[in-house]
Parts: sequence; structure tokens; C-alpha cells
Amino acid sequence: MDFLHSLNSHCTVHGMIDSSTLTKSVVHAIKSCNTSSSVHSLHLGSSVEESWNLRQTAAGYRQNLFNRIASNYDHLNDLLSLGQHRVWKRMAVTWCGAKAGDNVLDICCGSGDLTFLLAEKVGVRGKVTGLDFANEQLTIASERQAGSSNACYRNIEWVQGDALNLPFADFSFNAVTVGYGLRNIVDIDQALREIYRMLKTGSTVSILDFNRSSNSTTIFIQDWILDNVVVPVAKGYGLGDDYAYLKNSIANFPTGKQQEKLALEVGFSRARHYEIAGGLMGVLVATH
Repeated sequence: MDFLHSLNSHCTVHGMIDSSTLTKSVVHAIKSCNTSSSVHSLHLGSSVEESWNLRQTAAGYRQNLFNRIASNYDHLNDLLSLGQHRVWKRMAVTWCGAKAGDNVLDICCGSGDLTFLLAEKVGVRGKVTGLDFANEQLTIASERQAGSSNACYRNIEWVQGDALNLPFADFSFNAVTVGYGLRNIVDIDQALREIYRMLKTGSTVSILDFNRSSNSTTIFIQDWILDNVVVPVAKGYGLGDDYAYLKNSIANFPTGKQQEKLALEVGFSRARHYEIAGGLMGVLVATH
């Protein structure tokens, strides 16, 4: 379970602030990123300008967070999930349908787990782009690439960018993945529109994230894990405060059915959400 990446908004690259300056209004902005019942984007304050400023501040805080925790990122992912996040990521990559020779994109790539798996799928004749807004994460991803002798990894390009304004032409990619990024993007509708714009007709996006379950037992287990495992372990690394809103963000994330509806509304011809890991995680698979 990619707990660290799931905290990230992965949406803009505008500015950074230290956590000590996080005001109550900024906390509200972070916690409210996906709370709209009809359109999952941020609508706060009495004016468009105020809403925009709060959104940018929330995004800037998370960008700063991910640059700070980059060195512990992979270790904590393995520790908190007992290594199972690697299985879930392989499932997500399989569902995107990437094949030899394809040009594919991994949004919110972090240190590159899904990106490297995609490179193995497309092979030496393919191309993979890993995009993230945290430069320190991309630095670690690039170092991992440089330290590998796998020929498939030579075709990976790392790009620092904005998931709400992707720097690529229309119909550029044969497949797209998003690993633990969509849940905290400040405008899910726009992110899905950008993915739809990027994909070639008939191609697929696979989006892995925490699942917002409607099953009371699953909700209880998920909350127990967050309260009794994730936050205590994070505190041991000095990151306890960075996980304080994780439970709330899951509660405000669209359900699987809502994600399917959102994908269809932006133009995808088919959308199916799969619950995995006993309902703790989910994968949205949508076809252009």
C-alpha cells in the first residue's frame, strides 16, 4: 500500500511552503480537495480567486512534503504494506494493456515503481514517460534507472509536471497508469479529462488507489490499520503529522461507482472499478 504517495495531490508545481506555516485555512483546503458531491474539485471561499489560492497552497504543501520524504519513500511503502504494494502495482500495470513497442505514460510516478514495470511491458522498442511534480522523487527514480542494467529502462524519460495540465500532445499514449495519485488531485474531473486527451482511441488508463468501501467491516479494518499501524509507524519517522488527514481523504474520495461515472462523463467509452486487497484498495480501468 503506497501510503506515502497517496498523500500527494500531484497536481501543480506552484510554490512550496513549510509545514510549520500550514494555517487552518490551508488544512481545510487540503482536507476538502475532493468533497464536492457533484464535481470532485475544490470549491472554497467566497470567490474564485480565494478558491484558487487555497488550492495552490494545498498543492504546494504536498509538493514540499514529497520532496522532504523522498529518501524514506520506498522503505516505508514496503514496511507499511508488507511488500504487497508491489503486487497491486503489477495488477494495475497489467490492466492498462501496455504491450511491446507502445508509448506509455505513468502519472504521479514517484520513485518509479509503476514506470519500471511499464518499461518491462513495452520493451526496448517502446517508450515510457514518468511524470511527477516532486523533483526529489524524480531524482531518486533517475538514480534507480542509472543503477540498473536492464535495457528496457533506457527508454524511460522523467518529467516534472502538472497532472492537470499535461505537457503532451493529444492522442500521444497507448496506455496510462496512475499509482496513488488521483485521490488527492485537487480536480479529479480535470485530471481525467487530461488523461482522456492524452490517450489514443481504444487505449486504457489504469488508476490504483485506496478504495472507499461501502462495506462496514472493510471500513473498520481500514480505519484500524490507519490508526494503529500507519500513523504510529509514520511517527517513528517523524512523519506522523503528515498522515493526520489520511483517513479523512479516503472518506472524501469518490467510491468505485462514482469513479466509473466520472470517467464516463469525461468521455471514456468504458469504465470499471475493481476492488482488490479485500476491498482496501481499488483500480479504476477506463478505455478511451
